Amino acid sequence: FMKQRFQWRTAAKRNPAVSILAVASILGAGIASVGGPLMNSLLFGGLQQGEFWRLLTPIFLHFGLAHLAFNVLWLAILGSRIEQLSGSVHLLMVVVVSGVFSNMIQVGWGGSAMVGGMSGVVYALLGYIWVKGRFVPEPALQLPPGVLGFMLIWLLVGMSGVLEVILGVGIANGAHFGGFAIGLLLGLVFGLLSAAKRS
Repeated sequence: FMKQRFQWRTAAKRNPAVSILAVASILGAGIASVGGPLMNSLLFGGLQQGEFWRLLTPIFLHFGLAHLAFNVLWLAILGSRIEQLSGSVHLLMVVVVSGVFSNMIQVGWGGSAMVGGMSGVVYALLGYIWVKGRFVPEPALQLPPGVLGFMLIWLLVGMSGVLEVILGVGIANGAHFGGFAIGLLLGLVFGLLSAAKRS
């Protein structure tokens, strides 16, 4: 147990931004499970009242343990690569930009402010790593074989509507698609910048 706790502490120190995002997601899952005014204050919207945080905060709301575990696992796998290579501030910038963008796309796609989860950000991190890795020959930006294919198949299956029938829950296809698109764009921009610095 002590060794396991030590490993968690070491990982948290190495990847503070990933750790903060994971803890915020766990707290968000707790808030979502209770519901009520606090959850409502974190849902998408509120621009007319100047509540600009609500553009981002839905990424921390998770509905169910499987939803939380899936997103936090992929956040740790992908986010830690970006944080180790480019730093905590850079990762947080990617998360904020992709979180806001994927939330907006999902609300426009689905027509409901009941948006929650980090999966749009996860797809953004995937797209970012994939594209930037084409320009920057760093091991952290080289995805393990099959990861990209699996996630893209999952994206397409989700968009087909099959998962909603099987699982009986809504799938944030707009967030997934929008997140992946903005991740590709960010990966291209920072990939080109990194390549220019190296030349």
